[in-house]
Amino acid sequence: MCAATSPAVKLYDETLTYLNQGQSYEIRMLDNRKAGDIPEINGKLVKSIIRVVFHDRRLQYTEHQQLEGWKWNRPGDRLLDLDIPMSVGVIDIKTNPSQLNAVEFLWDPTKCTSAFIQVHCISTEFTPRKHGGEKGVPFRIQVDTFKQTENGEYTDHLHSASCQIKVFKPKGADRKQKTDREKMEKRTAHEKEKYQPSYDTTILTEMRLEPIIEDAVEHEQKKSSKRTLPADYGDSLAKRGSCSPWPDTPTTFVNNSPTPAPTFTSAQHNTYSVPDSNSSSPNHQGDGTSQGSGDQLHPSATIQETQQWLLKHRFSTYTRLFSNFSGADLLKLTREDLVQICGPADGIRLYNALKSRSVRPRLTIYVCQEPVRSIQLERQDAGNGDSSNGAIYVYHAIYLEEMAASEVTRKLALAFNIPLHQINQVYRQGPTGIHILVSDQMVQNFQDESCFLFTTIKAENGEGFHIILK
Repeated sequence: MCAATSPAVKLYDETLTYLNQGQSYEIRMLDNRKAGDIPEINGKLVKSIIRVVFHDRRLQYTEHQQLEGWKWNRPGDRLLDLDIPMSVGVIDIKTNPSQLNAVEFLWDPTKCTSAFIQVHCISTEFTPRKHGGEKGVPFRIQVDTFKQTENGEYTDHLHSASCQIKVFKPKGADRKQKTDREKMEKRTAHEKEKYQPSYDTTILTEMRLEPIIEDAVEHEQKKSSKRTLPADYGDSLAKRGSCSPWPDTPTTFVNNSPTPAPTFTSAQHNTYSVPDSNSSSPNHQGDGTSQGSGDQLHPSATIQETQQWLLKHRFSTYTRLFSNFSGADLLKLTREDLVQICGPADGIRLYNALKSRSVRPRLTIYVCQEPVRSIQLERQDAGNGDSSNGAIYVYHAIYLEEMAASEVTRKLALAFNIPLHQINQVYRQGPTGIHILVSDQMVQNFQDESCFLFTTIKAENGEGFHIILK
């Protein structure tokens, strides 16, 4: 990229380049293959996608929300544009209205190609406004290149490279560069040796594609800290050479025929599937399945089972984010971690789902069936070892979430394996043995932890039976 690097970067850190908002900067697309490498692209076009993404891993977790907020404040604007009149050798340029931070084009590696980009977002737009004069966040310019597959789609990953940038208001980058240069001039010769010189151009260094969440887990395991996303973690990953993950929205840009979401394969043969842009949001209502104790995520859950659990509980938006998490990995995250990753609303909802406890019942009653030959646990006489005539009746606990007669009927059927359709009525035995129909109002007046014996009698028409609580 034809832009000078900052002189105020330490010797072994990644370079940092300052850009002016809206100014065109040239990215020269060069074929750096060695002789004989990847012969299948000889004489063929390749596709490159240029993106401006977050450098800080904490912001990468909430990239979608950050970009949506920017879009709301800057309606009609794009974060990244291609200056088409100045660009050379790029063809079939496409932009996606739903993906404001990316442009794609085809180019011939054997010909001189230059893409002139314009970055319209500035670094301080994504900084919390707390005290004024906040330090702007760094971005990354990332270029991902793909070759054509047998079916004609450009989905076979070839190469990824990126560099770290900060974007200032017009002419702000020039002032910042001058300030850094003046600071360095005031340093002693010994101190200057610790810093790298300013280069006239910025080299986009080759990096690997990887999901950010995997590194977060490794870091969590290495540090005995509750924080999954330390403040300096994005910088440490950048030094190791890690590209931003593929965005959650598909990179198949607008065309006339619908195409499936592509799958990208990196050099390490790891495959990452890009989900459909129409995937349900976390607020999308699922099948209405209630969360019970059987729906709780277990530490022994595999990655696939964890993904299914997230989908079932309406967290489909985050399945890719947690694509390498097992049940144990997900359960290790604290409430603060989840709020930071998913935002306050979904973070708290996910935490509650992970730590779910059975909802406290509104009413508990104990019921025992009174059979002809009672199922009894015989007591042994401690004195002589003979069987006693005393018996223990075994009760079932019935937990009512609704104070309704239909709930009593349903829970009795479940507890005693009685077909629900065969229960006609439920009565309570009152004074002098009368049978009182159990109504919603009666259930509402049950005392908590009441005990009942129940028996069944055949219905008058011979179809089904009635239950009598005593």
